[in-house]
Amino acid sequence: QVNIVESGGGSVEAGGSLRLACEASGYIGKMDQRKYIGWFRQAPGKQREALAAINANTGQTYYQTYRTSVRGRFTISQDTAKNLVYLQMDSLQPDDTALYYCAATSYGTVWSGPLAHESYKFWGKGTQVTVGS
Repeated sequence: QVNIVESGGGSVEAGGSLRLACEASGYIGKMDQRKYIGWFRQAPGKQREALAAINANTGQTYYQTYRTSVRGRFTISQDTAKNLVYLQMDSLQPDDTALYYCAATSYGTVWSGPLAHESYKFWGKGTQVTVGS
């Protein structure tokens, strides 16, 4: 049983930072050929978008690049000893206001790459990030 829980959201002023944490209980220690954890976000009235992902087996990271404002401000990392994956977010702007989700893949499900939401099977309920101007 895989359970995803996000934490670390909150309200900050523009230019501030937050570190989100994703606890993927039952997942990090699970043997799986395809094991990725990704961070996504969804703002009101907008589609869910990928932010970053990490291969939990190798530590390789992937970042969304079609919005250049995300790359360089957000950093994904993992602490395998604590079964946690982090998303460090710096220089936050009001446009970053959204519900942030963590998700994990499962081998055998559809695979469209580490930054495609359809690749992910297990999802958390999200943590709200609000950035004031």
